[in-house]
Amino acid sequence: MKEKKKIKVLRIINRFNLGGPTFNAAYLTKYLSDDFETLLVGGDKDDSEESSTFILDQLGLEPIIISEMRRDIGFKEDKIAYQKLKKIIQEFKPDIVHTHASKAGTLGRMAAAKCKVPVIVHTFHGHVFHSYFGKTKTAIFKNIERYLARKSSAIIAISDIQKRELSEEHKICKASKIKVVPLGFDLSRFQESQEEKRISFRNNYLLDDDEIAIGIIGRLVPIKNHQLFIDAINQLIKKSNKKVRAFIIGDGEEKEHLLNYCKELKLDFIEFNKEPQKANLTFTSWIKEIDWANAGLDIIALSSLNEGTPVSLIEAQASNKPIVTTNVGGVENVVLNNQTGFIVPPNDLKQFYNALNQLVEDDDLRISMGKEGWNHVKEKYHYTRLVNDIEKLYVSLLNKTK
Repeated sequence: MKEKKKIKVLRIINRFNLGGPTFNAAYLTKYLSDDFETLLVGGDKDDSEESSTFILDQLGLEPIIISEMRRDIGFKEDKIAYQKLKKIIQEFKPDIVHTHASKAGTLGRMAAAKCKVPVIVHTFHGHVFHSYFGKTKTAIFKNIERYLARKSSAIIAISDIQKRELSEEHKICKASKIKVVPLGFDLSRFQESQEEKRISFRNNYLLDDDEIAIGIIGRLVPIKNHQLFIDAINQLIKKSNKKVRAFIIGDGEEKEHLLNYCKELKLDFIEFNKEPQKANLTFTSWIKEIDWANAGLDIIALSSLNEGTPVSLIEAQASNKPIVTTNVGGVENVVLNNQTGFIVPPNDLKQFYNALNQLVEDDDLRISMGKEGWNHVKEKYHYTRLVNDIEKLYVSLLNKTK
């Protein structure tokens, strides 16, 4: 009996840094059914970013890394990356090219279209259409995305809100071309050995039992607006009767600015460097074992000006932690307002502080919201659902080419 020909998928990701796109691409590469053969290709991380190759190692994946495909725009490097992608496509001969995020989406779709790949799919994990660049640059990026959308068989948005933004607000393509496929993760690790992880984290950072630990997780870049978080923590420490400790988990270009801002506020802070130290605010740098960190925290926050689907908030709810977040991007699809956390307007210090303070003051509310969080995300954002959704989409798109 003749063996069934596998559907060949070339998956291209911006870069292998720690974040939602890497998890998404890795799980799809690993767990698509035996009907598919997948090759994973990606760029290199920036120097200030934490590598995500440990995720690939854990899943037994061996991607092709194109070192020239980097976050910043560089004509020479981008041209080399484009040529390398074309060569990979010509040799692998994929039935489907699926790109993830902006740089991979631009170079990957151009190469796939040039090589006449039957099906071209792109996932917007976020977008740069507001709060990143000025009007002129933003308009250029929108026009590029509109052109690339015409070359695409389908566009994937990771939330209903994002689909509406892409089709109605930014007019990238018609809504009928956009399919909503939420992200998917292995969330079980956030439920495992929670008490042991909690004790370990809190011992590591000298947290007393009566101290409430508030964390924020992500790259230290302007769009994440950590200054709002620092301002709210500063007020909490001055006004709350409870003992509060805060943790900024991550690294990036804004770090020096944020450290200087803490000095201006005369806020008691430290950069953690493996030695036991105690302060009101700790800059931990990146923590790979985020399930360990989440277990030790009591509240998890997000202060961004723009987001796609914030992975840190999915993981927070998987860890039974209540949330305070600004209302940006796909947040309303991820967090149930007043049930699993509080959603407040962007850059509104008063409401951000009030929401944090309400959770700090009410132990029972933190526990009840945490329980609701796990119930909310455990199936909606599991990788098995993601894989099933993507397989169905691939097959339907291929059938249209026959």
